[in-house]
Amino acid sequence: MRSFYHYMMRFRGNKQQDHEKQLADWMFEDHSFPKQSTSYHEVSDYLEWNAPFPEALRVFDRVWESYQMEEQE
Repeated sequence: MRSFYHYMMRFRGNKQQDHEKQLADWMFEDHSFPKQSTSYHEVSDYLEWNAPFPEALRVFDRVWESYQMEEQE
């Protein structure tokens, strides 16, 4: 299973500036982000303490569902 960070990097190339791209760009630039994690709780806890923008946790929850669905295939 690939890490959530690896999954999120697909959003960095978006031409449209949306919340997914904003979160992915922040994750890329944050050297302390748990980049190898596949754990919801580890990533969620990190974001709760270090949220880069107000909607970050909501975006994370939404994208996490997509990540889980894709990784189960």
